[in-house]
Amino acid sequence: MDRFELNRRQALLVGGMGALSLGMPGMVMGSDEKDASGNAVRAEKSCIFVLLCGGPSHIDTWDMKPNAPDTIRGPYSPIATKVPGMRINEMHTGLAQFTDQFTLINSMTHPGAISNHFDAMHNLLSGQSSKRVQNGVSDDQPYLGSFVAKHKPSERNIVSNAWLIKCVGPPVFCAPNIGIGGYLGSAYAPVFVGSAKNHPAMETFEPPPIYDLGDPDRLAKRRSLLSSLESNAVSSDAVGADWADLREKGYDAMTRPEGREAFELEREPTKVRDRYGRHPLGQNLLLARRMVEAGVRFVTVNGWTGQASHDTAGPPSSSWDMHGGNMGMGNAFGNGSYGMGFCLPRLDQALSGLFADLTERGMLDNTLVVVTGEFGRTPKVLTQIPPGRQHWPKCFSSIMAGAGIAGGQVYGKTDRHASYVTSNPIRPEELSATIYHALDIPLNEPQNNTGISRPLTTGKPVMELFG
Repeated sequence: MDRFELNRRQALLVGGMGALSLGMPGMVMGSDEKDASGNAVRAEKSCIFVLLCGGPSHIDTWDMKPNAPDTIRGPYSPIATKVPGMRINEMHTGLAQFTDQFTLINSMTHPGAISNHFDAMHNLLSGQSSKRVQNGVSDDQPYLGSFVAKHKPSERNIVSNAWLIKCVGPPVFCAPNIGIGGYLGSAYAPVFVGSAKNHPAMETFEPPPIYDLGDPDRLAKRRSLLSSLESNAVSSDAVGADWADLREKGYDAMTRPEGREAFELEREPTKVRDRYGRHPLGQNLLLARRMVEAGVRFVTVNGWTGQASHDTAGPPSSSWDMHGGNMGMGNAFGNGSYGMGFCLPRLDQALSGLFADLTERGMLDNTLVVVTGEFGRTPKVLTQIPPGRQHWPKCFSSIMAGAGIAGGQVYGKTDRHASYVTSNPIRPEELSATIYHALDIPLNEPQNNTGISRPLTTGKPVMELFG
């Protein structure tokens, strides 16, 4: 076969199903393990990344200081958990029963002077501590899910990287590279699923159209045409064989039923759906578990808990930006959409439901769970009425579980007012390196972009977090 014929065939294949893995966001396919019959099995390792957009208060949730003054510690009390010495907010009655399944990190920190969601979110998701803009130039660092899609793509699903509900509320919560895949390109950007008006807690929820095969007869004819083109190729043509293999992977990923079935939450028993909670966060976490089972490698879940029924003014926000009255958000300790009295019980129900489900299904060994905001909240309660807390990047708390992460431990400490980290700080660099290590992604493999070699991360995994 001469060069012209090879290029012509490649162009046809790219125009057909092989293009699925080359230009469509989040749809990057690779190879998974096979069982004894040669069939694909569940993804080697996957990640459910729960992003509590807005920045939850660490001192009111997982790093409580009950001996601090009232102006510092807030109105809540800690409760005992399944792990002796690990104490969390009194509204986390469900999560308290699963503390032996996860590590609680109380020493997360942004070392830079970050005071806004935009840069803090970018640094957290990109795994770097530098500001987003340096010398007037915005960096193009890909985010965690994009790197995972590149290094651990799925073969069983046309989606490798998904994001459940993109940036609910004002765009201030949207980090700059969320939808573009950074320098890796759009093929590694996430597929966005749902919105504030279309989420799985709604009876009218509609899945993304990417799983709609259209006319099956037309699809079959296209496959037949491409197969006939391949049959004319020289059997020793390695490049042609690669393209044929890519086409078959694309067809297989499109037609496998589990990708579409993941969105059919009515298949779940009522008690399972109820255990997660019939609210956006609960049902999105259930959907995330189903998507991981269907082969999606990295699922980011927006931590939006929904809108309180008595809140009628303004758009739904991202729940955890609890400033209080100075931004018209109501009492941070109250029962409104921006109040911990409303949000914490829903977070507790959703997370405890997820841990129970993953444990019962034997999925925790191969599913990494990360729960974090982009920063914490000021130790001192703001004095305006109603009360709240301001942004605080110096320290915040996160949860990690599964994929080798040890359960039942607290890592890192802060001072007596939860103002600053006093031991074992973890920056975005260390967090990202730990995530990649847990997912078996080599850290020393350079990332190439137009001839420029970049490291996957400059951080080192925190090996003490692993059991």
